[in-house]
Amino acid sequence: MNIAEFDPDISHALNRELTRQQNGLEMIPSENFVSPAVLEALGSIATNKYAEGYPGKRYYGGCHEIDVIEQLAIDRAKALFDAEHVNVQPLSGAPANLAAYVALVPPGGTILGMDLSHGGHLTHGHPVTHIAKVWNFINYKTTPEGLIDYEEIERMAREHKPNLILVGYSGYSREIDYARIKTIADEVGALTMADMAHIAGLIAAGEMNNPVPIFDIVTTTTHKTLRGPRGGMILCKKEHRKAVDKAVFPGLQGGPHENVIAAKAIAFKEAALPEFKLYAQQIKKNAKVLESVFNERGYKLMFGGTDNHLLLMDVTPKGATGQQAEIALDKAGITVNKNMIPDDPRSPMDPSGIRLGTPAVTTRGMKEEEMKQIGAWMDEAIVAWQDDTKLESIRQEVKAFTSNFPLYQNLTY
Repeated sequence: MNIAEFDPDISHALNRELTRQQNGLEMIPSENFVSPAVLEALGSIATNKYAEGYPGKRYYGGCHEIDVIEQLAIDRAKALFDAEHVNVQPLSGAPANLAAYVALVPPGGTILGMDLSHGGHLTHGHPVTHIAKVWNFINYKTTPEGLIDYEEIERMAREHKPNLILVGYSGYSREIDYARIKTIADEVGALTMADMAHIAGLIAAGEMNNPVPIFDIVTTTTHKTLRGPRGGMILCKKEHRKAVDKAVFPGLQGGPHENVIAAKAIAFKEAALPEFKLYAQQIKKNAKVLESVFNERGYKLMFGGTDNHLLLMDVTPKGATGQQAEIALDKAGITVNKNMIPDDPRSPMDPSGIRLGTPAVTTRGMKEEEMKQIGAWMDEAIVAWQDDTKLESIRQEVKAFTSNFPLYQNLTY
């Protein structure tokens, strides 16, 4: 019995979501569209198997084929990122970050990471999180020009003597000098960590600097630009292997989600193909076109622009807040997320900015000319955020536009 026959309520919701994805423009930089092969693995029989432990060292019987699947994921990730050790079991990015801290930093230890409003992430030590009660987080910020202030990081590292220096961001749009961070860390006796969740796909394709051979530990999600299933991963130096594996299991998790790990393995194989490099290059080209469009239309871009897949911009000069812009764009069939800008005077639930990116639309085959049109629609919707008639008109144009870039043909629930 299929979903539609057994549970029409869920069937209808899934089909409406499929229609939303098909008829709209997904511009949230942390979202993407996985391949049919990844979707198939997610719904595979691997979901039935408990497999606490690691390949060759399980606490359950019957894990031979599961060991094959997980080892393929590990080996492919090691080759993709030039890693000495990989743990593919973290359930997502936040659990991966937590496991990294558990592995490398004693409770009460000091971690130097970026301020959330300057591009960091909640799991980089924001006071609202539980981890801020366990470790002492010190936050650095970008310069007035919107760039990472390496001299300030060096000064703070000398002052606070952190156990760990953390880079890698959820809202920052520029390249990172990992070698310089490593030099600073070595000087003060700190370990190094990068959270490459947003840019892992660009790194895998050789389109951005790779921290994995340089840093002690690197965490990532496997979705976003990597275009795999929702999940996490930790890559580290061999000397941290035992601490990392113990932190993940049994430290923080029980049985791994082997259906997701199978999907990760497929995504890693896809990311090693020559066409994935072309895809990553197009992501960056598309982001630069949007940068030009929004500069021309009078928006203030944070960090001076982009070197990767995302843009963070202040919409208040257009007479809208970030929340109002997000709602208006949603009505126009364009999905973004409201986002704080550096030292935002507004609240997180109604900030000054929006964050947008190009991975998902690039997956659908859209290129530079399409970005010009998308940028124009976004500007029109933000300016007309109170005009529902105008927003509906844009939605209909977007719907016609997206029909030329179909998703998951013949898929239904």
